Amino acid sequence: MTLQSVPDLQHRTVLLDEAVDALAIEGTRADGVYLDGTFGRGGHSRKILERLSARGRLIAFDKDPMAIATAQTIADPRFAIVHDSFATLDEALAQHGVKQVDGVLMDLGISSPQVDDAARGFSFRFDGPLDMRMDTTRGVSAAEWLATADEQTIAKVIREYGEERFALQIAKTIVARRAVEPISTTRQLAALVAQAVKTREKGKDPATRTFQAVRIFVNQELEELEIGLEKAFRQMAQYGRLVVISFHSLEDRIVKQFMASKAHVPQPDRRLPIRAVDLPQPLAKLHSRVKPSDAEVAANPRARSAVMRSLERTAEAGS
Repeated sequence: MTLQSVPDLQHRTVLLDEAVDALAIEGTRADGVYLDGTFGRGGHSRKILERLSARGRLIAFDKDPMAIATAQTIADPRFAIVHDSFATLDEALAQHGVKQVDGVLMDLGISSPQVDDAARGFSFRFDGPLDMRMDTTRGVSAAEWLATADEQTIAKVIREYGEERFALQIAKTIVARRAVEPISTTRQLAALVAQAVKTREKGKDPATRTFQAVRIFVNQELEELEIGLEKAFRQMAQYGRLVVISFHSLEDRIVKQFMASKAHVPQPDRRLPIRAVDLPQPLAKLHSRVKPSDAEVAANPRARSAVMRSLERTAEAGS
């Protein structure tokens, strides 16, 4: 299947051109190796392939079996797909004989097909099994976790990953209900949250924060992000680019702090007799933060919370 004949996958890639532009795939950099940390339905990957030379390579990652199936329709010798998290990128690169990469793109959002498929259990808008796993072939589902976790743990997850002030009340309600019947569907969980949450921001469903929290926890999203960022930067060649699109404050905070740590170094006391050339130098240079345009948000409301941050590695690899 050619890139031009890919069917409509009912998913709009957020910040498509902006993200790929930020990788700076031009000139000799088009011969490089690039990583797409979340293939999704392939919007970013296809755009990257359009810009690579015949010698360039793209390795994409995804935990979702449906994303893997979509990726396998791309018949391009420059492309490879890995059925795993981008947190395993060092192992994958070793298996593909790659020592350094020239750019890494991480789109941290879940795709529209995932959200809109009731069988996946990501959304309270559809009644379906309470699964929420990105990779349905492994791990513990949301229903299984809620059936066994203690009240304190449930409250902590909902409070920390959902930034939900009614976390304890929600946890108490869940534990009380599961003693009567299993909580196995999205509609059951959403109803329990609505019962426990007395007030909510206008226009926001009471279950929004809880569903986000449980999904993040079940998939270990923040832990994998922290690991993936460190590994990506470690494998990056000098002048390589790291581009990350996040969709909520917890992700964006991790990305912002990580990039800042690479772009800034502690400076010694100015009173010390140290030449400017001998001062410690930052490992990377930050680029401007990018948000979707009003036109993109109007065409794709799910883009409204997206934030893109990027950096360029200025130090030699291994520094």
